[in-house]
Amino acid sequence: MRRLAGDRLVVATHNRGKLAEIAQLIAPYRIWAVGAAELGLPEPPETEETFLGNARIKAHAAARATGLPALADDSGIEVEALGGAPGVHTADWAETPAGRDFMVAMERTWTALERVSAPYPRRARFRATLVLAWPDGTDEVFEGEVAGSLVWPPRGALGHGYDPMFVPDGRSATFAEMPAAEKNRISHRGMAFRAFAAMLEGV
Repeated sequence: MRRLAGDRLVVATHNRGKLAEIAQLIAPYRIWAVGAAELGLPEPPETEETFLGNARIKAHAAARATGLPALADDSGIEVEALGGAPGVHTADWAETPAGRDFMVAMERTWTALERVSAPYPRRARFRATLVLAWPDGTDEVFEGEVAGSLVWPPRGALGHGYDPMFVPDGRSATFAEMPAAEKNRISHRGMAFRAFAAMLEGV
């Protein structure tokens, strides 16, 4: 497995919540996270139908543009009763004329669940795929997922995205009710980052 050299890492996202979460996760390794928006990088079109495919698009675009290693995350929520939707289109469900609004996305998801005639449980899972790309076109892949249930109304003011309506298995609190450190111990992104951390530590 290729090791990361240097202390700068481009994080290929314009999502402030995601950037903050990633920066916190890599801080113990003395790596400086530089966001794509800070560098003026455009958001490349995400044309793939898998988390891996879209993460690769973002990571390689940022690595080529900056000449630095770049880390991209593609993640989303898959709702069992909706056939796995919104999945890779999780962020799209939050799009409004004024920008992304995940309260709109959560309301859309819950409304769709209410319309399902069969008595499905409100089961869902978060999935995350990280791709670390180098300017020479090589990359490493790290993945994680966590299963749970959806609740309504949303609860908690922490986290981002669908966190206020997702309760991971074995817990009573939503991700948005958990301190960041607690959430990161059990989250899909936390799992992917532990694999990434193993690389940083040379394990």
